[in-house]
Amino acid sequence: MTQALDVITIGEAMAMFVAREPGELSGVEHFFKRIAGAELNVATGLARLGLKVSWVSRVGDDSFGHFVLDSLKKEGIDASGVTLDGRYPTGFQLKSKVENGTDPTVEYFRKGSAASHLSKEDFRAGCFSIARHLHLSGVAAALSHTSYELLEHAATAMKAAGKTLSFDPNLRPSLWKSEAEMVEKLNRLAFQADWVLPGLKEGVILTGEKTPEGIADFYLRRGVKAVVIKTGADGAWFRTADGEEGAVAAVKVDNVVDTVGAGDGFAVGVISALLEGKTLPQAVARGNKIGSLAIQVQGDSEGLPTREALGEA
Repeated sequence: MTQALDVITIGEAMAMFVAREPGELSGVEHFFKRIAGAELNVATGLARLGLKVSWVSRVGDDSFGHFVLDSLKKEGIDASGVTLDGRYPTGFQLKSKVENGTDPTVEYFRKGSAASHLSKEDFRAGCFSIARHLHLSGVAAALSHTSYELLEHAATAMKAAGKTLSFDPNLRPSLWKSEAEMVEKLNRLAFQADWVLPGLKEGVILTGEKTPEGIADFYLRRGVKAVVIKTGADGAWFRTADGEEGAVAAVKVDNVVDTVGAGDGFAVGVISALLEGKTLPQAVARGNKIGSLAIQVQGDSEGLPTREALGEA
């Protein structure tokens, strides 16, 4: 990869089997196959908006792994940082179909996956040096201690090179040994970031603060430049190190189909807009808009729009 990149990110992708009919997963007979993974969702959304994106990971040399690689090619995402690992499998998941806007049931089969064996050996300086922004999420951080070391190393290197960083906590408590370890390690990454994008409940867990103002100040005091807090049906609230703050109303959605992927869509909107030089209120508004599109379709990334579909001037 020699062409300059807008964004590079690190994460795990899984094959995802989404139920075609509602009900308990044990009774479902028909599924359709898609790709899942928080960081890959963000990479996909950014690529559809025309940004040059690279995704770093490990996948198994199996049908699921090749399915992931085919999907990257289809979306125009650079895969030069992806290792095809014949020792370990690609993970997969089963996801229920819901019709009332509630969260679907998801069962994961990812333990021991190829991506869980990510390590600092996967830091290819040439790939990262040509990217102007690094996006990290708490999902990849939780996969294993070696995966966490990779993220920490990447964050340190990119920050030293004067690049910008964003961090979405994307809490997965079940993947951590304890909540205390989760809080300590994710905050260590968050303190390296320029932009931190927690949900309100996540912020409460990570900071011990109860209000958006308290959560934001917790990170701003430690060098973060902007904190954008997803506040659910209210939209989002932000505060910057320069003292700018405000709330941006949510986009009203009449028919919520699948809530999974809303946060990733929000990150796509905020990151893309800020990299384009838009103001933070404009970026948060785009985040709300893309998040609203993501929840109107079944699947994690199907609702992420192209530049044309986004409809912005």
